[in-house]
This record gives sequence, structure tokens and C-alpha cells, in this order.
Amino acid sequence: MSLNDHLKSLFHASDPAEKTLNDEIAALERWSSIQTVQASSISHLELPSQGIDATDSSYQSEALERLLLLDIADTDIHVPERDDSHALLEHPSFLEHRKELLNLLASRKSDEEISGELAELVGYDELDFVASMVQNRHLLVDMDDGKATPRHRAKKGKGKFGHDANDFSEGAVKRRLAEGLQAAADRPLWTGTARAAAEVLPHVYTSASMTNNHAFAGFASKYMLPLGTTRQMYEDYEEVILPPAKTVPPRASERLIPCSELPPLAKGSFGGYTHLNRIQSIVYPTAFKTNENMLICAPTGAGKTDVAMLTILRTVEMHRSSGGGDIASTVRHADFKIIYVAPMKALASEITRKLGKRLAWLKIMVRELTGDMQLTKAEIAETQIIVTTPEKWDVVTRKPTGEGELATKVKLLIIDEVHLLNEERGAVIETIVARTIRQVESTQSLIRVVGLSATLPNYIDVADFLRVSRHQGLFFFDSSFRPVPLEQHFLGIKGKAGSPAAKRALDKSTYHLVSELVRDGHQVMVFVHSRKDTVKGAESIKEIATLEGELEIFGCQEHPQFEFYRRDIGKSRNKEMKQLFDVGFGIHHAGMLRPDRNMMERLFEAKVIKASVLFCTATLAWGVNLPAHGVVIKGTQLYDPSQGKFVDLSVLDVLQIFGRAGRPGMESSGVGYICTSEDRLQHYLEAVTSQHPIESKFNHGLLDSLNAEISLGTVTNVSEGAEWLGYTYLFVRMRKNPLVYGMTHEDPINDPDLTERRHSMIIFAGRKLAAAGMVQFDEAKSTFVITDIGRIAAKYYIRHASIEVFQERFRPRMTEADVLALLAMSTEFDQIQVRENEVDELKALEEIIPCQVKGGTDTSAGKVNILLQAYISKFTVEDFALVSDTMYAAQNGGRIVRSLLEIALSRKWANASAVLMSLSISVEKRMWGYEHPLAQFDLSADLLYNLKQWADETQVYDLKAKSAAELGVLVHLNERHGAALLRAAKQLPAVTILAKLRPLSHELLRIHLNIERSFEWSAKIHGSAEPFWVWVEDHSGLTILQLARIAVGTGTESLQLDFIIPLPAVPPPSVTIRAMSDRWLGAEEEVHVPFDNLIMPPIPVRRTSLLDLPLLKTDMYIFDERTKRLVSRFTHFNSIQTQCLWPAYNTNRNMVISASTSSGKSLIGEVAICRTLRTIKSPQWIMIVVPRLDSARTLALQLREALGMKVGLAQQPQDIENRHVQVWIITSSCLMRLFVQDSSKKALLDLQLVICEDLELLDDTYELGLSLLLRNTQAKPVRMIGLAAALEDAEALADWLGVPSDGFYCFPATERDQALSVTFQTFTIPYSAALMKAMAKPVYDSIHHLPITESAIVFVPSASQCRSVVAELVTQCALGMNLRGFLGEGVSQDILEGHISFLRNTDLVDGVMRGFGIWHDRMHQADKILMLRLFVKGIIRVLVIPRELCWSVPVRAGLVIAMGTQYAVGGYSGPEGGSKRSNQYATGGNSGPKGDNKRADQHATGGHSAPEGGNKRSDQYAVGGHSGPEGGKKRPERRVLDYSLHELVRMQGRAVRHGKTGRFHILCQAEHRETYMRFFTDGLPLESQLLGDDDAETFGSDVFKEWLKAQRANGAIKSRQDILDFFSLTLLMRRAEKNPSYYDVAGDRATYFSRVVDSLWDQTTPQAGPAIKDARSNDLQGEAGEK
Repeated sequence: MSLNDHLKSLFHASDPAEKTLNDEIAALERWSSIQTVQASSISHLELPSQGIDATDSSYQSEALERLLLLDIADTDIHVPERDDSHALLEHPSFLEHRKELLNLLASRKSDEEISGELAELVGYDELDFVASMVQNRHLLVDMDDGKATPRHRAKKGKGKFGHDANDFSEGAVKRRLAEGLQAAADRPLWTGTARAAAEVLPHVYTSASMTNNHAFAGFASKYMLPLGTTRQMYEDYEEVILPPAKTVPPRASERLIPCSELPPLAKGSFGGYTHLNRIQSIVYPTAFKTNENMLICAPTGAGKTDVAMLTILRTVEMHRSSGGGDIASTVRHADFKIIYVAPMKALASEITRKLGKRLAWLKIMVRELTGDMQLTKAEIAETQIIVTTPEKWDVVTRKPTGEGELATKVKLLIIDEVHLLNEERGAVIETIVARTIRQVESTQSLIRVVGLSATLPNYIDVADFLRVSRHQGLFFFDSSFRPVPLEQHFLGIKGKAGSPAAKRALDKSTYHLVSELVRDGHQVMVFVHSRKDTVKGAESIKEIATLEGELEIFGCQEHPQFEFYRRDIGKSRNKEMKQLFDVGFGIHHAGMLRPDRNMMERLFEAKVIKASVLFCTATLAWGVNLPAHGVVIKGTQLYDPSQGKFVDLSVLDVLQIFGRAGRPGMESSGVGYICTSEDRLQHYLEAVTSQHPIESKFNHGLLDSLNAEISLGTVTNVSEGAEWLGYTYLFVRMRKNPLVYGMTHEDPINDPDLTERRHSMIIFAGRKLAAAGMVQFDEAKSTFVITDIGRIAAKYYIRHASIEVFQERFRPRMTEADVLALLAMSTEFDQIQVRENEVDELKALEEIIPCQVKGGTDTSAGKVNILLQAYISKFTVEDFALVSDTMYAAQNGGRIVRSLLEIALSRKWANASAVLMSLSISVEKRMWGYEHPLAQFDLSADLLYNLKQWADETQVYDLKAKSAAELGVLVHLNERHGAALLRAAKQLPAVTILAKLRPLSHELLRIHLNIERSFEWSAKIHGSAEPFWVWVEDHSGLTILQLARIAVGTGTESLQLDFIIPLPAVPPPSVTIRAMSDRWLGAEEEVHVPFDNLIMPPIPVRRTSLLDLPLLKTDMYIFDERTKRLVSRFTHFNSIQTQCLWPAYNTNRNMVISASTSSGKSLIGEVAICRTLRTIKSPQWIMIVVPRLDSARTLALQLREALGMKVGLAQQPQDIENRHVQVWIITSSCLMRLFVQDSSKKALLDLQLVICEDLELLDDTYELGLSLLLRNTQAKPVRMIGLAAALEDAEALADWLGVPSDGFYCFPATERDQALSVTFQTFTIPYSAALMKAMAKPVYDSIHHLPITESAIVFVPSASQCRSVVAELVTQCALGMNLRGFLGEGVSQDILEGHISFLRNTDLVDGVMRGFGIWHDRMHQADKILMLRLFVKGIIRVLVIPRELCWSVPVRAGLVIAMGTQYAVGGYSGPEGGSKRSNQYATGGNSGPKGDNKRADQHATGGHSAPEGGNKRSDQYAVGGHSGPEGGKKRPERRVLDYSLHELVRMQGRAVRHGKTGRFHILCQAEHRETYMRFFTDGLPLESQLLGDDDAETFGSDVFKEWLKAQRANGAIKSRQDILDFFSLTLLMRRAEKNPSYYDVAGDRATYFSRVVDSLWDQTTPQAGPAIKDARSNDLQGEAGEK
């Protein structure tokens, strides 16, 4: 239709006199929109440039003239005052930005284009000034150049058609409109100039040309209020009325979708629905049939929650099996998680209830996860939909495991009220969205993001931020889509805000609004902002109604059920509620009892009460769907404790409250009133009508968010930080509106991706974090490393500014008062201010609180301190604002105290840690540490009072020792009270600690702790576990030397825990062992451990220096052919081999060679074998003793090839009777059994040489076997050669094996030919999946820095973790854009696929494609062989291997990584504990069962860290020791064990290669680093294990006692003297002399061994009674045996 035709129809439709300008403009806009779309589609055609006159000019002129005669409607249009050009030039903003403004005004851009840029430059508060500049742009430019002429001045203010552009009179408006239409009609359709077509978005639904029915003002950056808006002035207030938006007409393809057409899955969740509403029908194809990210902008109450339901059902549909049965049974519930992020807790509860009810038929579990609602690990596992808040989800996703593991399973993320981006909390939404999208891109996983929002102007920016397709996932619906049209009234109350006159005017205005609505038969809800105001507001309306004589209009006595409900409400205790009900009012707030609130909701719904005055945000506005025809917001000032002041009611709350106006299905309209102060009227007008684009608030939270990402490991350098910023809404808006973010217009033009800007922001933030000690920032390398403090800040949501305060004021020794003062200085409390009306109450509280307050009531820190102490003391606070402040201080105080505790523990501050531990529990329990511990139990008030009165000083252990009757008398009550008190005393968690000192070297001491549970277990009280902190502190009580966190479980009787501490040359007098409960006050144990009788072993003096000798060649003439064959693999012997070769090959003397792992010791032994083979004849033979069966098998294969002869592997004693084999390899357990059979013992007569391999693994079995061998070869000496890894002191070992001084070679651990570096990276995260995730990035970085020709071996704790580690490393490759991963150089896709086709397990393919292989015993043998082949050929460069296979892996690498030094065994003995405490189990090290000497994982995981056949732990020196419950349980508790030192040394050996450098990189707990370093430098300790474990109650290991019983039974041992004689052949006798304290030798050794022999004799006597308990500590005098 042409303009001519349109005007004809327009003017002929009705009389111009009856037509308003608003109607005409709306019609013309609709016509113009249609023509624009049609012209846009035509413009893509290639047509010649020609003008086409499609109008009848004569009639058009007539039509335009008639249009000029139209009457203009009564519209309220803001008309800017005209300003003189000279005044514009002198305007302050013009003077400030003169150059930039003149450049813009002189540019060739249109008025519309420059107007927005001008507004951004001078600020949106100067919109009138901007309009004047645009209208006078040419004159301003000329005047600035001095070129203004009379002609210019004459045309000043004239528009395009010569009219005054500032004239907004009726005639001017009509004239401009007509002239504009005429100019458009005269413009040719094709100009011959190509222009970019305007983007047409298919799913944007508005009732006008602009969003929300707004009209543009005179320039593009400002909206006018909707057409039809009226403004009225009254005596007490000014009122602006916004009419309901006109409904957008349906498009041709639109239809409402009947629920009958929905698939069964969706139909069941929309029960009671006949059809989807208009919005839901429009979005249905995208929401339910695709996986597109979506942004739905629609007014409150339009059904956005049901849109979210459609996306949820889509996710459920994607996780259904194809089998039959009911729909619920086909859902794979364990395969997906859905996260619904609601803006606040009240709405989260409502959403949880609604979704849970609608999805119950699918057996979908919906749970709430907020600050108040925690979920256990088991609950998380069985939950499919979790409803949470932005802050909580941010906290959760900061954790790599526990609750944080949720993030890895999420398939759908719904963010409700996403327009919160414009508020302070918006930074949190940006953080979680950026984290989610990065996860999607890095893992290539599918996580659908759905944003729900109210109407907002720059919805395209938000869509870009959420990665929503503008043409598929973006849906915008203006306010006309409300289910009930809403008329909005904005009242600006006159007078100074908060003054008595303004309050009176507010009450009076509210009354008139409410009474008018009630008079018309409508219900109304009045929203106020405190609980007290609900009653006060109702009373004020009642008083005014009484004065006006209109109280009867509110009464509801005519309601048929009035008397029934009146009797019902009479049962309530709420006096105000009963009184107000009689006059027709109701109250509703969170402080009321739930039955009373429910009753109010029922009464209002039944129309028994007409007006309800309600507390809004905490209850009804968000949590209850209870609409009314009218809603009134009475005042917009509310107290915010987080800011410590009165603030404006948020726009989010206003929209939510307005959403309650109108009753869908019952009324055709609704009305909302907001009563605010006169100065805030414009603010709410602009905010509610969405006139301003929402901006990012991410700048305010950048530092804390960056610290969280560094802690999580997703940002490790500046480039990654800049990339992370690119995922934020801040990045989107910086490019669109740079001036707001401190940039210039040229910045986005010169750098469209803002790369330089983002880098500078990250560098600035990194410097700030580094200054606060939260990260280590290496600016030269642009890398970040999180510190303990930074990790703690991220974990506990602590601001960087607070950390700066802590760094300055935190001290090692602090009292409770000092800690409270420090806590109150946290910037989290900066908003809390002292108000004059609170000072008296604060001073009264200060008088009665226990700790002195620094600063008193004069400072905000003092106020926080007082309120927190009042909260702990359970004092009553009267002022409502103080109540809010108290709750805010308590909620944040507990979190901050906990963070301070972890900082103190990380710094090893004993005193501060103890004080903070107690204070942390005090905040949680609301009681002080000096109060009686039993007050924590649920005892009667009388009993607690009398306990404090009569037994306050009595210790709990004294109460436990009394009977119930005695306790009843003690507290002046009866025996029943005494029984309750006794039960509580016995249930208070407590432990008993027994410490034993075990020196490992001249400067290392192992403290072995036996921790016994000494309280009665109650699942109701204690749950599944009771956590304790255990540490060793120095004698001054200031420094923690070692630390562990353990958990006492339901089946735990005792735990063993080892600490290894360094001691100076002059040891301190003592140390203190302290155990503190993590949950209970008064549950503490302290043990003083004196060093009076401690004897440390001497410094080893017999060490062998590595001589600077020329390396011997391997082709020496003295070698026979077999020897030459053996050494033909090498051209030269290394330095250690050169020094040891001559005595090994040319003499028959005994030898001990102790040297670093993989230094060639075994080759020296093999050379000695060749020498012996050269001289012996059958049946003479050689024995090689190996402690591990897997090592024995490997050695047998190697020797058969190297010697070119048969080498036997004896697994049974009778095997060695085969005289055709001259070289036998035998395990230590088989060696011990050999002496039982006489035929086997005869073979020892022909034994010529014994090679003892791996003597560092000496356990009771190995020692017993060698001791028996020495005894049985006394008559005919046999050559003994002992080989061991570098030992700290090998002198006793040499003496035991009869090695002369010239056969003793004990090299320092650091001596080796091959260059090998040992590096560490430490962590403070307890052993968990979180630790493994945190280690993934450092492991990747270490491998990434390898040359492409080098390879790496990664040892992980168990075979089950190999795949997850590979998956994490593949993810790191994706994040680092390392597409090839770690494939070998030149490896093509064809070569790789050729090998992959042979894999039996296809799960290995993804890793192999990126260069990662897996090798463990659970794999198919063919896959194991293929993996080794690929690794050896260099096709894959990384091999991931479980810890236990370090003994048998046959390959080496340039880089060997120990990815952690702890592993877990066992399960859980009780129900799953709370997931809040991820460090539930011992962090100090090994956990092993008491009385069960085998390593629990020996058969379960295939690991044999102890020698084969032995039942002793070979990890006796594992750093951190072991911690675990008593063994023998059917369901053993989960235990965390440390790698043995021998395992680490073995792993280190895999990095040693002939002629090449190597590196062994250890990722371990921070407290273990120094100890590991000492062992790697000084060598391993070696002690006898014949007397059993440290926790054994009697002398003797099980193996030794079983052997002793057998010997006594067959008569081989007849007396105690025989036992003593046997001891003389053991290592035990020699080490007891050198290290007496290790074996508890006190005084004379003869007396000690007499006691040992007596104990063993009694234990092995068949008629013996119960074993003697703790024989080591008894002073029993046995028979004095003589050696």
C-alpha cells in the first residue's frame, strides 16, 4: 500500500475531529513498519537506480493538510528549554569535553548517530543539553570557528524544513509529521547506493516501533514515556499514570498450542492446562525441540517459568532410554543435572516446591541448595534439579569437587531474572555464566544456558553474553504480553524524604488509594518493608478511615463464612492479627508463625479480608503466588544490613510486586501503585519502563572473581585471564559503550576485540592480588600461582580488601578480643554504620558482653564487634535495624572466622589456630568457650541452670566417672536428671592419645600416635563422623610442626597417626600434641611429650665418597665371554660401577653397595654372578633374593637374556632342588619357608653366592629369612652381596652381613652420573578429587614445556583414576588450543588411526588421539602391549600409570611426575556425611587399621608396596604416617595412605636414563615437602621390623611369632637363651644399639632384650593365657639371659 492509499483509508475511516494524534501516530507507525520490512526485502534485489513516484501528489497534499488539522491528544512530553548558542558554549560539560564534542558535531554522522555518543560523553543526566547541541550543531561548529554570520543566526534553531526544531506546540508537531511523510514519499525507492540492511530479528514482539511501547525522544539515546501517559499534580503528591500497553497483533503463523498436541513427556507436566499461552506457544519449538541457548525477555507473570519447564523437559527427553514401560522408568536419572538459579532464597523455595510437584510423576528429585539449605553427597547424587542462588552457585563451582562436581554433570543452566546484571549482584551472574561457557568450550560438553528476564532495552547485548543466537534463541515480548493488562501509577510524595510531613502525606495518599480500590469492590495488597510496619501500616489506615467515617467499607461481615473464619482466627495467639481482622485487614510477614501466615493467605484468597498489609520481599511477593487486583508499594526506602543503610527498593522487587497485580482468569485488568519520594519519582519511572540499557557491574568484582578462577586453575596466566574476560557481559558492553568503562570512542575502533584493554585489566588486577598476597604474579612470564591465602579467600568468599586487612593485622598470638577486633575490621562490614538512635542500646550491650571492644560504639567495627558478641551470648536486641545488622554480622562472621582459622593453620600458628577454632564453634553454637561444654546438648532448662549453678567448674571427665544418682545430687536434682547429664557427658566427643618417639636419623623424629575414641557414639548427635584437628606444636606453643585432620567414624575404636618432624642439634625439651574437635567446644585433648630420655642416632660417619676415576671400558680383557655378553649393552661403566667393579669381580669378599636408585648397582651384582659362574660346578649354585614377586619375575627375564642361560624363579622351597639350574631367584617369603624342609636346607651346602636385592625394602620376613640363612651357613661361609637404594646409615647392615670395610660402599643419595633434578610443587588441599583436579593444570604445564622429542610418565594414585586424569589433561589441551596434544613429532593421522584400530578398549581412543596412554593391570593384555609399543616408538609421549606399578613398568622417560603422594583405600562404614567438609579424612598421611598389618590395597588394587609374602608395611617411614580405624570390620572405613618412600624412590628411578638428563617432579602436600627433600638428599632410613608395628601391644611381629611357635614345636628352640642367641644374628640387635629410642630401649640392652625374650616366650607357649599387654612399657623383670 502506498502512502497515498494509506492516508486515504486513514482519513476516510473516521472524522478527524474524533481522531487523536496518538491513534494516528500509532497507525502510521504500524504502516511504516510494514513498508520498512517490504522495502528491506526488495533492497536485496539487483534493480536499476530510478525514482518511482507511487503517490498521487494532489491527493497526498490534501491528506497532509487534513492531518495538520488533527487535534493533538493530551500527552505529557518533556520539552527541553531552549538554550542560547552562547550559553551552550559556556555550559560546564561543553567546556570540559570541548574538543570531543566539536569533533562529533562536525562529523558527517546523522543527528541520530551522534546523539547517543554525545550522551555517553557528557552523561545521561544532561540529555536536555545533548538535545540542544544536536539541534544547533552546525551553528555551534561555526561559532567555535568564528564564522557565525547573521544568516546563520537567522536560521538558528530551524529544522530541516525551516521550522523551529524546539517548537513542540500542536501545530509544530503536526507540521513536522506531515513534512516528514512528504519527504519520505518523494524519496526514490532505489538510490544506487548499497547500504547495510537493518537486522530484522524474528522473535521480537513489541506493540510499537520501540521496546515497551516507547517513543524516541528528539535523539536516539533517550526514550519518551509511553504514549498516553498522563501527569497530574495534587496537594500531597505528583502522579504519573502509564496506561496498559496495546497488545501486539498475532502474526500469521501464530497459534496457541493445545496441550493435547504435546508429547506424553510434556503433557504429564502440564496437567490442568488446556493450552500453552501465547508466549509459551511461540517459544515451544525452540524450547522443547532444540538445544539452543535461549533468552526470554517478558513481563512478570507472563509464564516464563513454564518456558523453563519446557527446557527442563527437553533435557529429560534427551536422557531417556528407548525401552518400554512407563515414562518415568525410561529416564536415566543419574546422567544429568539441571541447575535453576533464582535471584533469592524465598523464590528458590517456591520454585523448588513447584518444580518438585510437577515433575514428581517422572521421579525427578528437586532440591534447594542455598546458604540455609545444604546437601550431602548422597542427596546431590540422587537429585536431578537443584535450585540455588547466584552466590551459592558461584561458591559451588569454585570447588573442583564435592558440590563442585555438580558442574561437570550439568546439562541445563537456567538463570532467572538475568536483568540482575544491572545491580551489584550482577557480577556474580557474569562469573557463573563465563565459567559455564568456558567449561562448554573447553570440554566440548553440552550445557544449555537459558536466561529469563524482565523486559530490558539492550536485550541483544544480553543475548550475545549468553551466547544466544539472535535469530533462533532470542525472544523479546513487551509489557503488552502481561496476562492481565496493568495500569501503573507512580506517586512522588512531596516533602523531604523521611520527614514527619512526608510520612503523613504517604499515609494519607496510601489510604486514598486503598479506599478507592476497596470502594470499587477490589482487593488490594499494600507492601511495606519491615515486619513492624505491617501492623503500623494497617493501624494508620484504620485510624484515617475512622476519622473519615469510612471504616465500614473495609468490613467483611457480609461474607457468608465470616463467622467461621472468625472462630478459626480466634485460636491464634497473634493479638494484632485478631484485632485487625475484625475491621477487614490482614497482616503477613516472615516473623509470623507458619499456621498464621497460611490462614492469612486462605482468608485473602476467599475474599474474607479486602485489604492486606504485607511484608513484601521476604514472604508474599516472592514466595507465595497470591494476586490481587491492586497492589500498593508504600515507600521505597528499606534498610539493607549488607550496606548498613537505607536503600532504594530494587527494581527487581518492584517488578515482582507489580506482577501480583491482576488476577488471571478472574479479572481483565490490574493496577499497581508505587509511592516514593518526589526526588526518586523519575528514577523509578525510568527503571520500571526500562529506559536505560543495563550495564555491567563486573568491574567491582573483578579482583575477587579473578582470584577464584586462579584458585580453580582455569586462569594461570595473563593471556588466559584476558580470554576469560572475553566471556563476560563487561566485554560486551565495553565494546558498545566504552565511555562508561573509562575508555574512549577510539578504543573499540582501533582494537575491536579490546585485547590490549583486557590484558591491562588483568595485569592491574594481578598486581593488586599479588600485593595482597593472594597470588604469586610473575610479570616477566605473565603467570599466576595461587597462594594459600588466595585459595582460602576463594573458598570462603572473602574480599581482597579484607585479606589486605588480615595481612596487616593478623598475628601469631591473639586473644579472643583481638580476633573479634580483627574480624570486625573486615570490609564485608564496611556498610554497617553507627546511627544516633542505636548508640544507647549498643552501649548497654557493651556493658554486658564478655570481651572488651576496641573503639566502642563510635566506629562501625566496634558496632560489629558488639553485635557479634551479643549474638554469641544470645542477648536480645530491640531495634529492628540492629536485629538485621546482628543477623548479617553473625552470618558473615562465622564464614570469616573460619577463613581466619585456615589462614592460621596454613601459617602453622598454634596459638591463633586454637583461639580461632574455639571462636568458630562459638559463633556456630552461640555459646562461649568458657561455658560448660555440656550446654551444647539438648538438656532441660532446669538441668542447665543447676549445672551452671552447682557444677560449672567440674570437668567432663569427672562427671563421666560418677553415677546418675551422684550426678543428680551434685546438681540438686533427681536421678533422672543425673542420668541425662551422664549420658551427655559420655557422648561429648573426646579422644585419648598415646605418643611414641621413633628417631629416623640424627635430625628426623617420627612421633607415632595411637588415638583412641573415648566417647559413646550416637548417630543422632554425631552423624557419620566426628572430625578432629591433630597437630604437634613446639614447646613454646606458638608454632605447629605438623598437622592433620582426622575423622572418628562409627566403627572407629582407634586411629594411628605419624608425624615426622626435624630436630636441631640440641633438641627442644618437649613438644605438645593437641587434638581439637572441629564441631564441639571443650572437646580437646592435650599431651605433653618430653624429650628427656630421647636418644637420637649418631651422625653416620662411614660414607663413601665418589672418586674422580677414569671410567672403565666394558670390553676389558679380564672378562670372560659371559661377562662380556652381560655388559655389551654399554661402552663404559659409570662412576659408581667403576669404583665397585674390582672387588666385585676380582675378590670373594662380602659387599654392601648402597647408592641412588638406577645407578647401576644390579649390574655389579650380575658381574659378581659371572665371576662365580666361572668357578663353580654343578650342583653348586647362586641365590638372588628379591623381596617382591613382580620384581623377581622382571629380573628373571632380564638375566636369562643377559647371561644367555637358564635362570630359575623359585616360588616354592622345593623348586631349588632342581640341580640343573645354577642361578635361582627367590622371594623373601620363599626364603623363610626354605628352612622348614630338610631337603631344601641341604641345598644350602652347595650355595656359593647370595645377592640380596632391594635391601631398603627389608621387612620382618626378609630379615628373618636372611638371619636364618646366615645361621645355616655359619659352618660354610657364603659370599654375601647386599644391594640397596641410598641409605642414611648402612653401617649396621654391613655389620650384619659380615662385610669388611673394603667391601662397604655407601654413597650419598645425591651421587649419580646421570643428571637428575628433583622438583616439588605443593598443595594444601586434602586428598580428594579436588586435589587431582587442581593438579591437572600443573601436570599439563610441566609436560607442555618438554621438548617434542621427550616423553613423560605420570604416576597417579590408583588405576581407577587413570582415565579421569587423562580426561583432565585432554581438557587442558583444549583450553590451551593444543590441538595435537602430545603426539610424537611427525605422527600423522593415518599412522595414528592404524594403531588405534587395534585397541580392544575404545575408551582409550580419545586419550591416544591427544598423545596420552594408560597402562595398568586391569587392561587387556593386548592393549597393555600396544600402549608400551606406542610409547617406546614415540607415537604417544605421555603414559599414565597407577602408583602400584612403579615396580614393574619397563620404560623410562625424561620427565616423571608423581601426581600426588597419597591414595585412598576402603569404603565408608556409615551413611554419607555432609558435603560441606570436603577434608573429612586425615590429611596428615597414611591411614591403616590397627592390628591389620597388611596393606589393605595389596590385593584389591594389585599394589604390593610391601615385599611379597610379607605382612608388614614397607611404608613404615611414609611421610605423615598412617591414620585409620581398627581393622577387622566387615566394611572398612575409607583411609588415606601415603606413598612409601620406597615407591617414590622407585618412581624417581624411572627418570634416570643412560647419557641423558631427567627430572622427577613431585606434587605433594605442603607439609611433606621438606621431609621428602631430606630423604632424597640424605638417604632412606632402615630399621628392623622383627618386633612388630609401633601400635602392637606385645613384642614381636606376627611372622616372627608364628616362626617361633613352629621352632618351639619341633624342638629347634628349647629355651629363652636360644631366642636370645638367634637375636644376635639379626639386624635388630645391631640397630637397637645405634638407635635405642626407636625400639624403646631404656637403660641396659641386656635387660631390655630379656624382657623381649620373656614376652615372646610367654606368647608362644601353647598353655599361655592372655598375651601380656604393652610389654614394652612394663617394668617386669625377666630372666637375665647372657649373650
